[in-house]
Amino acid sequence: MVTAISNYFKGRGAQINPNNSFLKQQYIQEHVEGLDEEFLQSEKTEIIYTYPKTIINKVENTDIGLGYSLNPYQGCEHGCIYCYARNSHEYWGYSAGLDFERKIIVKKNTAELLETHFSQKNWKPKPIMLSGNTDCYQPIERELELTRKILQTCLKYKHPVSIITKNSLVTRDIDVLTELAEHNLVHVMISITGTDEKVRQLLEPRTATYKNRMATLATLSKHRIPCGVMVAPIIPGINNHEIPAVIEQSAYAGASSAGITIVRLNGSVAQLFKDWLVKNFPDRADKVWNQISECHGGKVSDSRPGTRMKGEGKIAESIMQLFKLSKTRFMPDADSFKFNTEDFNYRAGDKQLSLF
Repeated sequence: MVTAISNYFKGRGAQINPNNSFLKQQYIQEHVEGLDEEFLQSEKTEIIYTYPKTIINKVENTDIGLGYSLNPYQGCEHGCIYCYARNSHEYWGYSAGLDFERKIIVKKNTAELLETHFSQKNWKPKPIMLSGNTDCYQPIERELELTRKILQTCLKYKHPVSIITKNSLVTRDIDVLTELAEHNLVHVMISITGTDEKVRQLLEPRTATYKNRMATLATLSKHRIPCGVMVAPIIPGINNHEIPAVIEQSAYAGASSAGITIVRLNGSVAQLFKDWLVKNFPDRADKVWNQISECHGGKVSDSRPGTRMKGEGKIAESIMQLFKLSKTRFMPDADSFKFNTEDFNYRAGDKQLSLF
């Protein structure tokens, strides 16, 4: 049962702004009045521009299966309370809580850096994942179009790219995605965690509705863009029972593959999630927390390769079994996509070459 409470930040996942573990000094609010209230409780989203020297990250996580990732944005206004990327905001000097949702760092020179990287003779093309950390189609993308420029650069150089998003804004780039798909250069995963809109509004407050995400799968499929559904993360006691419905609806919409992970609450995410859980589901908070712990050997997070994404124990096994059965029933012809790495051309940006 979802319980309405006062002093709740509507439209935000996190309800607190915990201290940054890397900082010795912290801002605190001593009086709920005047400048303190305005400074610490402002719900406005702040855009912070940066100009990094590199943009492609090598993925050491063997559970993901892709060698590189690219994140044009740090922080994410979608506000998913369970997001493991929240901890990375502390590296920038901010909190993993409300700061993660309200202070969005924009890597303004992303496309230029990517083109420079692709132009290197020694670069061996491997699929680059958007977004391994924060959503590349979060709200600010509508205005800045950094993700669209990334896709255009990948098309220009014929470089493979993978996308995972919760935002239907991805359909804006159907024209570029269609061309990439013609060369087997793109695969899109739409993250769908359930079917209950009331829960989504609390769990992932500024994401596209589940209905719109299903419609997004249908649009991608209609344009023959390889796409699948990521039923992740599964939170036992919150959305595990919705696995069959998500896969059934996704398959009907045109998804040709499906993936799953079980929630893990690493670093500051544990404190944020527990606060959210108690405030929104007080009747089952202890039960949900204990079930998450049971999936990770008595802790709410596990960093061991091979188990951190799928968990272990009876609850995790039952979740994975339900996923497999649902996939067999509703998506019997699920396929594995193979990216084209043969057409990559590092000289695509050569101005002299373009004259001939």
